[in-house]
Amino acid sequence: MKSWLILIVILCASILMGADAAAYIGHDKVADALAKGGPLAATKEYTVSGAHRNAAGQVEMHEKETDILYVMDGEATFVTGGTMVGGKMSKAGQWLGTDITGGQTHHLTKGDVVTIPAGMPHWFKEVPKSVSYFVVKVLKE
Repeated sequence: MKSWLILIVILCASILMGADAAAYIGHDKVADALAKGGPLAATKEYTVSGAHRNAAGQVEMHEKETDILYVMDGEATFVTGGTMVGGKMSKAGQWLGTDITGGQTHHLTKGDVVTIPAGMPHWFKEVPKSVSYFVVKVLKE
């Protein structure tokens, strides 16, 4: 119950930031996004997506996007901060790298929330089995 309350607060806050209309996303679409990954809602101020990983990813850094992650299921080792190693711009304002030096390591499990400010490297370093999570991206101009 507590984890759903946190999720509702995060989603409501993101939707209220500049949105002119309410957004309803049905449970089937949400479940599909958490199983396969995919978008749920978007405006020029935010995006909300479901995500699912079965393996580690690349180091990421978004110049103008603050990420808010809410873990729905599974676990992962997640690194934030530090310095990106091998960083290359993948598209405007988006960087991908191979490692992080000096970051902070977090063991994420169901119910955890992590916020990553724009400009901070972050990385799903290890995913033992799988992890499903919501991503709210708050976009700044």
